[in-house]
Amino acid sequence: MASALVVYATITGNNEDVADVITEALEDLGVDVDETEITQADAEEFEDADICVVCPYTYDEGALPEEGMDFYEDLQELDLSGKIYGVAGSGDTFYLDDYCVSVDKFAAAFEKAKATKGAEAVKINLEPENEDINTLNAFAKSLVEKVND
Repeated sequence: MASALVVYATITGNNEDVADVITEALEDLGVDVDETEITQADAEEFEDADICVVCPYTYDEGALPEEGMDFYEDLQELDLSGKIYGVAGSGDTFYLDDYCVSVDKFAAAFEKAKATKGAEAVKINLEPENEDINTLNAFAKSLVEKVND
């Protein structure tokens, strides 16, 4: 059975909701999933998972979650060759060019760690609604399909 670690950072609860949807979708697809808040996780824990997911928020004008900076830095130093990753996050389109840039930054960190992209990044405006949930379910399915390739 494939295993996954879903790590989220949230202020408003929206990214915890995103993580919950992904976790449930992965579990429905037969994956053993651990979900945790970013301050409770070490990036090295991804070494023990087949699927690695981060659900970050973007703060203010493009800043990464302050409480996740060590995690972000450590992630880039890992060798996650053979691991499948995905990044999905909630943001606010009010911030225009800075909308969900943490999603892109975490995806780049996974690339630097030599992980394999399992799904296109997902950016959600505010809280996930029905259409977003469908997108997140497809995101999870893509991750599982990539693991099974």
